[in-house]
Amino acid sequence: MFDAEFQKFIHYLEAEKNASKYTIRNYTSDLVGNVKGHPHGLFQFLSMQKITNLEDVDRKVMRDYLGYLVDEGIAKSSLARKVSAARTFFKFLSREKIISHYTIDGTATPKKEKHLPDVLTEEEVAKLLSSPDKSTPQGERDATILELLYDTGLRVSELSKLTVKQIDLTEKIIKVLGKGNKERIVLFGDRAATALARYIGNGRNILLNGHISGILFISNTGKPIGDRYIQEMVRKEAKKCGITKNVHPHTLRHSFATHMLDGGADLRVVQDLLGHSSLSTTQIYTHISQVHAQQVYMKTHPMANLDKENYNE
Repeated sequence: MFDAEFQKFIHYLEAEKNASKYTIRNYTSDLVGNVKGHPHGLFQFLSMQKITNLEDVDRKVMRDYLGYLVDEGIAKSSLARKVSAARTFFKFLSREKIISHYTIDGTATPKKEKHLPDVLTEEEVAKLLSSPDKSTPQGERDATILELLYDTGLRVSELSKLTVKQIDLTEKIIKVLGKGNKERIVLFGDRAATALARYIGNGRNILLNGHISGILFISNTGKPIGDRYIQEMVRKEAKKCGITKNVHPHTLRHSFATHMLDGGADLRVVQDLLGHSSLSTTQIYTHISQVHAQQVYMKTHPMANLDKENYNE
């Protein structure tokens, strides 16, 4: 149902918005639904309600859809994403005159539950960065990936697409094409520079094995590695070195930002390095820093944990 309209929408996302395959996957899940799971996609719900005309989808239908998802136990964060996906889809349909008007105007977005992202301590980061076996080409590559994720705060989708030409080892900068085709400069330090130089000069050449590729991080067959490999590698290396937190590439991005702010970096500098369009997105890391500071205070200040019964005014 609605295959033609959906395919036009996907073409728009790819051609005009330069959407990643994961963004496309999320829109597909939110609108079309997951055929292997429960019918939580909007189109699946419309089919259940026998609604065959997109013009008939209004605020009441969307309220019924959200009520259905709540009954199904869907998290607030997922509800908000599904509403956002529907809004983007119907705005596209209205703009392209596929429907006569924007039919779901005024649909409220459920407020997301606020959770501070996991952050590694500096000691945990040190363990993780030292975990890969650098005596192998694969280990050199994986060690360099971890160094860059933490040293630059890159998104995994940005890192997997890096080319050798984007790396400036002399200036220690990388030109990154991020979300919305926005270019930014990220920085890296001596340790990451050493890892990059070693990998490019040794491990990468072995992995290429005569193949030609401009992509920086490649597989054993000389082909670009995917985001999924990086995610699994980060998880396995964290587990191997005894880190009990749920670690993924974005955890290193969170850790980069938090440690920068802990070290006195200006919020706007961190915003630029992360490629956030809004300062409010970056401000979540100030909350993490405050939590960290409170934890350090409670552990180290001599008066912080005195037994209240022993306190005399």
